[in-house]
Amino acid sequence: MAVAVERTTVAAGAVTAAQGFAAGAVHAGIRKSKLDLAVVRSTVPAVGAAMFTANRVQAAPVLVSKAHVAQREPQAVVINSGVANAATGRQGELDALATAAETAALLGLEPEQVLVLSTGVIGVKLPMPKLTAGLAEIRLAADGGAEAAEAILTTDTYPKEAVAARGVFTVGGMAKGAGMIHPYLATMLAVVTTDYPLEGGAEARAFLKRAVNESFNRISVDGDCSTNDAVILLANGASGVTRTPESDRDFASALGEVCADLSRQIVMDGEGATVLLEVVVTGAASDGEANAVAKRIATSPLVKTAAFGRDPNWGRILAAAGSAFVSGGFAQLDVDRLTLRMNGVELFAAGEPTGAPVPLDGTVCRIELDLDLGFASATYLASDLTYDYVRINAEYTT
Repeated sequence: MAVAVERTTVAAGAVTAAQGFAAGAVHAGIRKSKLDLAVVRSTVPAVGAAMFTANRVQAAPVLVSKAHVAQREPQAVVINSGVANAATGRQGELDALATAAETAALLGLEPEQVLVLSTGVIGVKLPMPKLTAGLAEIRLAADGGAEAAEAILTTDTYPKEAVAARGVFTVGGMAKGAGMIHPYLATMLAVVTTDYPLEGGAEARAFLKRAVNESFNRISVDGDCSTNDAVILLANGASGVTRTPESDRDFASALGEVCADLSRQIVMDGEGATVLLEVVVTGAASDGEANAVAKRIATSPLVKTAAFGRDPNWGRILAAAGSAFVSGGFAQLDVDRLTLRMNGVELFAAGEPTGAPVPLDGTVCRIELDLDLGFASATYLASDLTYDYVRINAEYTT
């Protein structure tokens, strides 16, 4: 069950909302009955950037895509669901390379211009005959984004899409993710496209990194970092807009909006989720400490299970905050200076509980903790931890 929170409504096919992009998807037979293979490409020359999981166990498509984005500007992305192609040895890398090569041949590109993403069960090899046959069946179209967003899902309950327009240019994107969600990069895949003109390499990556650090790197469903996480940005300049410092700021804002929307949807659709946790930490001594405290609260199993049970056990929040680890030890905290609010109600201040009742009957729980030690702040989104989460993951392959 996904969190019953109102989502931003966007036109289906957000990943092709910007000019000059096409997409398509098929059921290749990797999964039993659902769309499971998608391609997104720029129809005019593009530049791009990518960010990948920091997990030391990295899937073959991550290794191949890392190498490709370092060699050429990406023009297309091919994504399969159902099989992660992770922990599959040398054959897994060869299969990822073959997937890129086959896609490139069909699109008239070089293999290094194609990035490969996979999601699904770890330790299973790709059924390459099915994948290759499926690629040949995909028909790309400007209205094919909705099918692509559907094809990349695993345990998600709905496609995740977002669009932000700024005058004549657009940023659009799709993402998947409901479990194994935790920075760095939260199993999560995202493809974001724009018709805004960017230079390749370092510039595109700088824009993407800023947006990701404030969105996908600030969410957690279960504290597990995936082997396959990736966020891809493709920019083709098809809008024809003339760049100015102001338009760059508008682009950064639109990119941040899309990434934030997609990441929020991921948490809202967390496996078994019933409550969305919005954690806001202010008054920290440094940015690193603010982030550490917010992250510790958002990932605490005790806080998450209390949210699921609508249990007003707010002491768990303070306990989690007091054990937030940063380089060199725990983050600075003085219990006599803390102020804790939940859903706007002050529960703890100046070292004493207020005795106020905790309103926990909704599907959003906003936790605000002021450390009163400085001016740094951080936010985090998380889902609760439920019986259904345990059931889904206990039966994932059976």
